[in-house]
Amino acid sequence: MNIVSAVFDCSAPDLDSCPDESLPEFAFIGRSNVGKSSLLNMLSGKGDLARVSATPGSTRLINFFTMNRHWRLVDLPGYGYAHVARKDMAQFNQAVSDYIELRPNLFRVFALIDSGLPPQKIDLEFVEWLAVNSVPFVLVFTKTDKIKPTPMRANMAAFMDRISAWNITPPQTFTCSAKTKHGRSELLSMIAATIAAERSERGLSVPDEEPLPDPAPAAERKSKAREGCVTRPNPARPW
Repeated sequence: MNIVSAVFDCSAPDLDSCPDESLPEFAFIGRSNVGKSSLLNMLSGKGDLARVSATPGSTRLINFFTMNRHWRLVDLPGYGYAHVARKDMAQFNQAVSDYIELRPNLFRVFALIDSGLPPQKIDLEFVEWLAVNSVPFVLVFTKTDKIKPTPMRANMAAFMDRISAWNITPPQTFTCSAKTKHGRSELLSMIAATIAAERSERGLSVPDEEPLPDPAPAAERKSKAREGCVTRPNPARPW
C-alpha cells in the first residue's frame, strides 16, 4: 500500500461524536509511552500527523485520520496514564471501550507492546479483554531499535507464552521501529489485505487503484469536519 493522502479528520470525546461509519477503520492503542504517535507518523509518512509528546498520556481524545480517502487510521488514548484525574480516566476508558466494542466499521485493533520490556500486567489485561470480547486484533511489538535481538525475542516469546493459556487462536504479530521504519511495509500490507478481505466478505467493491492525493485545499478540508466532532485543539495543549 502506498500512502498518498493522510488528512486529519476530527477528534471525538465519545462514540456518539465519532465520524460517519462509511470507511474501514484501524485503531492503534497501547500503554502510555509505547511509541504510538511516532508509529502512526511513520506509517503515514508524515512526521506531524499524530502529536508526539514528551509527556506520556497526551492523547486524550479518539483521533481520526483519513488515509488515501479510503480508510481511517484511529489514534486511541493510551491506557495506564497515572497523571490523569481518576474521573477523567474513567471517561477515557469508557469512550475507548464503547468505540472498540460497538464501532461497526472497526476492522482491526493494533495492540502495541514495548518489545524492550517483559510482559506487563496492564498489557496482558488489555489484550485479554480484547480476546474475551472477540475483538479482531493483532500485536505490534514496538521500539525494536532500542533493544538487542536476543532479549527482544525473549520478551516476545514470554508474552506469547502468557496469552497461550487463554486457549485462543494466536494473534498475528509484527515488530516495528518508528526510527528505522522497520515494519512499515508489513503493517500497511496487512491493512490493505484486511480491507480487501473484509470488503469482499461484506459484498463491497474494492478500489482497483490507489486514490490520488486529496485535491481540496487545507482550509476547505478543515471546513468539512464532521458535525459533532471536536476540532484539533491548539498544539500547545495536550489532546
